Amino acid sequence: MTTAVPFPRLFAPLDLGFTRLKNRILMGSMHTMLEEMPGGFEKMAAYFGERAAGGVGMIITGGIAPNDVGLPTPGLAKLSTPEEAAQHRIVTERVHAIAPDCKICMQILHVGRYAYHPNLVAPSPIRARISPCVPNELTEEQIWEQIHDFVNCARLAKEAGYDGVEVIGSAGYLISEFLVTHTNKRTDGWGGSYENRMRFPLEIISRIRQAVGPDFILVYRIAAMELLDNGSSWDEVVTLAKAIEKAGATIISTHFTWHEARVPTLATMVPRAAFTGVTARLRKELKIPVITSNRINMPDVAEQVLADGRADIVSMARPMLADPEFANKARENRVDEINTCIACNQACLDHAFSGKLTTCLVNPRACYETELNFLPVKIAKKIAVVGAGPAGMAFAVNAAGRGHQVTLFDSAGEIGGQFNVAKRIPGKEEFSETLRYFRKQIELTGVNLQLNHRVSAPELIAGTFDEIVLATGVTPRTPDIKGIEHPMVIGYLDAILGRKPVGRKVAIIGAGGIGFDVAELISHKGVSSGVSLQVFAREWGVDFDNHPRGGVAGVEPHVEKADREIWLLQRKNTPVGAGLGRTTGWTHKILLERRDVRMLNGVEYQRIDDEGLHITLGGQPQTLPVDTIIVCAGQEPLRELQDALVAANQNVHLIGGADVAAELDAKRAINQASWLAAAI
Repeated sequence: MTTAVPFPRLFAPLDLGFTRLKNRILMGSMHTMLEEMPGGFEKMAAYFGERAAGGVGMIITGGIAPNDVGLPTPGLAKLSTPEEAAQHRIVTERVHAIAPDCKICMQILHVGRYAYHPNLVAPSPIRARISPCVPNELTEEQIWEQIHDFVNCARLAKEAGYDGVEVIGSAGYLISEFLVTHTNKRTDGWGGSYENRMRFPLEIISRIRQAVGPDFILVYRIAAMELLDNGSSWDEVVTLAKAIEKAGATIISTHFTWHEARVPTLATMVPRAAFTGVTARLRKELKIPVITSNRINMPDVAEQVLADGRADIVSMARPMLADPEFANKARENRVDEINTCIACNQACLDHAFSGKLTTCLVNPRACYETELNFLPVKIAKKIAVVGAGPAGMAFAVNAAGRGHQVTLFDSAGEIGGQFNVAKRIPGKEEFSETLRYFRKQIELTGVNLQLNHRVSAPELIAGTFDEIVLATGVTPRTPDIKGIEHPMVIGYLDAILGRKPVGRKVAIIGAGGIGFDVAELISHKGVSSGVSLQVFAREWGVDFDNHPRGGVAGVEPHVEKADREIWLLQRKNTPVGAGLGRTTGWTHKILLERRDVRMLNGVEYQRIDDEGLHITLGGQPQTLPVDTIIVCAGQEPLRELQDALVAANQNVHLIGGADVAAELDAKRAINQASWLAAAI
């Protein structure tokens, strides 16, 4: 008796005519910065090879420029010469050796006016809101040069052993700049009518097809919804898609948003599979397969998308950072073992847009496959870990997985530490998935979990442990403000966990990540956008049903106002929210502004009394007439066991907040814990 495949649509092959995809799981494109590192192609080979071994049907690399002017900044990845193609063979040969039935395609990316160098080009000299430079307007001759360079890049990709290329015509990059009047003001044969504006992508696709022949995968990434007021109309999207299909594309991949749009598409506040309905509408207009993407992070979600006919292939980029074994685990029905992407963006997109090497908060091995490895130990040690927060859990399961005998202590009744606080914030529901993953890993690796156990130094010393790892976390810092002991003052844990009531007029002291989380929680009404497409569409002004221009033209966002007055305060003179994540911080700030949360910087705290919070702002004294003050003024490390253990000559290691408590930083905590677990 054969066992049924748990996700039959996800693992159904797809016939492309000249070749076949073994399943419908695509590792979507993400630029990692490995492309530019010394020895980067060997590192990319390990990175992609691990995902190929993990069972994906097709991989699309990070963006590779077709020429110098298409680079984001000078010195980044480019493919325009045979010598550069030879380097790419390191990657393609490794992937095909590991998984001959896995296809790998290279993305061709010309950033256009988003470039950070003086030679940037665009159809018209209109500066992007997120770029410092005005682009150089392309002449007719230069347009044909760009087309030639796209074709040359695709030809070289084929020579380098890729199974295909993806041409990105979305996100506000060069091709999409030709398509909308927002960035194309030309009056020649490349501007004006939509027929003229779509000439550029059509020439690229048709000429690539001629150059590479019929047996090469050609994916076109279309801007199905730019989320700009003057973006494409639905009729224009359909017209372009049909023309691209006729020009020779094998597959069309739907993409949503431009980088300068003011609607989130990848953050954890976006509901799962939020944009797949747009793909479904376009799929009905085409004969070739269609890819969908964005916030699809578990196999049941992907399976349902396929079952509903919303796509033929499901792209999951960040989920493959989080767990390279995603596909294999899904096929083997080990879903509870998947290390799920929580859409935090902290180590992937925030890193990429800051010029740092991409990795993953929940999987620090991502992009470090040649350096961070959990090899079986030669001599097993007896190790105690105190604290089952992110750092303690990560260390315990990785050390135990190597063969060490690990006991994990925590005084609480459940694992998770600060993640149990974070998961309560609207829009951070995904944090529960990480806790589910660690619970399963603790079981699989044989960690001896001791909950409701406040372990003492004498007990640890008596336990004759070879190593003791303190992951005891942090305690909230109490600022030195006169009257801080007033009954109206509560800590952020009291507020988030509901241990003390929050009044109708609230001052939040501290506008870091915790302050924003508290403000989000106490200003929020109703269902979270993270679990409701209707709420998300309403709060961000997206019309999924009627699809006006860009999906947003004429649609006003509507956010439920807070039912209390809230002041979010910080001492620093920098803009409130400046220290939040680069790719998600702006979303949190916009939502709070729309709820009328007042954000003040440069605040000097004077005193607290029955009248409220007395402050000085701009040299002027003010009194905020509040009935609740929530303190989010940082943390201090909890190291109460350290001195006694060190005095007893124990081998002690500090990780996570117990080591550095400047901010609640799960990315740093899990990363530090993982490297220690690999080395100990």
